[in-house]
Amino acid sequence: MGIYGSESGFRSRESIPAFLYTVRKIVITYVNTVQLKFSVRYNSMSDLFHKDVPVDYIKRVFRVMKETPRHTYQVLTKRSERLRAVASELSWSANIWMGVSVEEEKVSYRIKDLINTPAAVKFLSCEPLIGPVESLYLEDIDWVIVGGESGPGARPMEKRWVDSIYRQCKKGGVKFFFKQWGKPQFNADIDDPTIDSMHPQHAKGGCQYNGRVIREMPLAQVGW
Repeated sequence: MGIYGSESGFRSRESIPAFLYTVRKIVITYVNTVQLKFSVRYNSMSDLFHKDVPVDYIKRVFRVMKETPRHTYQVLTKRSERLRAVASELSWSANIWMGVSVEEEKVSYRIKDLINTPAAVKFLSCEPLIGPVESLYLEDIDWVIVGGESGPGARPMEKRWVDSIYRQCKKGGVKFFFKQWGKPQFNADIDDPTIDSMHPQHAKGGCQYNGRVIREMPLAQVGW
């Protein structure tokens, strides 16, 4: 089960309605008190390391994550430069998984910013994959997620792009998680049964890769 924090993105500090800060406080309070184990995916629709997010707020989020070791937190950012800049000021712990988005080759520089953090588990989100990434730097990377774009105006994901990332992961011994094709017309296999919305493993556009569902995970995972 996932709990999504910071659903509305930061713009400027002055323009954020007060209720958004209240919502964030509620989310932080909730994960700090709930006794069940969860996998918490922070920043589903925003970025904790956006330039307008106060450093003190980032520190508070990390403190709460460290103080709730029963949960596993997956934090994803596109702002890898800021992540690297503030990483030494944050309270890291084994239950904090840190990732960067690598949707195409030109942003692969984010990987080296990630590996220079103390995160116990480091992952790459190649989703939505909108171009080839032929030179993934996978040293010290634990997990790679690949998925196609969905929704209006979605750009197709080519199978050869996925093939390349899969080969690189296998060569580097990195766990590979294939999430979805995005839309049925993007799926390389028109007979993929997971295209059907009634299939128990259904994902947008189907989620079989080379005839099977591949959802490898690093280490032990609590919930999803």
